[in-house]
Amino acid sequence: MKYLHTMVRVRDLERSLDFYCNKLGMVEVRRHENEKGRFTLVFLSSTDDLATTQNESTSTRPAPTLELTYNWDKESYSGGRNFGHLAYEVDDIYQTCQTLMDGGVTINRPPREGRMAFIRSPDNISIELLQKGDAKPLMEPWASMANEGEW
Repeated sequence: MKYLHTMVRVRDLERSLDFYCNKLGMVEVRRHENEKGRFTLVFLSSTDDLATTQNESTSTRPAPTLELTYNWDKESYSGGRNFGHLAYEVDDIYQTCQTLMDGGVTINRPPREGRMAFIRSPDNISIELLQKGDAKPLMEPWASMANEGEW
């Protein structure tokens, strides 16, 4: 398992970028805008991690980063909703989820498409698990498994 990123939701993307980049010295390493989902993701790296983030050869995803999620439609974030999740890359999403289930962990968002799942820590911290490389072929019981609780 490889640590990938921590996600936080931001209300004002430009103000947040000013804080993280201009004041803390972090560097934007990639950005994804999703018109359909009405959000922007901006991934930042600390300067000490920049070389690792840009030249990662042992992973399919650059790491480690801070993911700023900006939802275009205004909403208030209460109850800690502005903190999103921790993310880890795993070698086999199906095996990882099965091992977790066998250990009594609830899979809140199953890997229906063979790529992404969410679980919660005992302290209710959301954790995203991402398949290393390409998505695995669709497979039951995951493909038809419903979400359980919040993720």
